This record gives sequence, structure tokens and C-alpha cells, in this order.
Amino acid sequence: MARIELPDGNETEQTRMWQLAPDFYEVAGKFSKTMYAGALSTRERELARMRIAQINACPI
Repeated sequence: MARIELPDGNETEQTRMWQLAPDFYEVAGKFSKTMYAGALSTRERELARMRIAQINACPI
């Protein structure tokens, strides 16, 4: 569940989150495609995801 105020609507939480920063959506999508295209191994990518979760105080 998001810890920020999201716009109202019937869309998914993720969709409503991107409505807050639509310009960032395209940039984040390109970054994600690059990461999953082989810039990092699966092990490195998952380690990065775990560390980001720790930094953001999210459950792993």
C-alpha cells in the first residue's frame, strides 16, 4: 500500500502513482527495459532490488 496520497480512481495503485509524474513514467520504463535486457545479471539485479527496499524501509 502506498504511503503517499494518490489520485482517486478505479485504476491500480501503480497506475494512479504514475499519474503524479507522467513525464517520469517514460524515463523509468526505459530504465527498466535496459536493466532487464542484460545490463545486470539476475543475481545483481535482485541484490539491487533488495538494497533499494532496505533503503526505503520496505519489507523484503
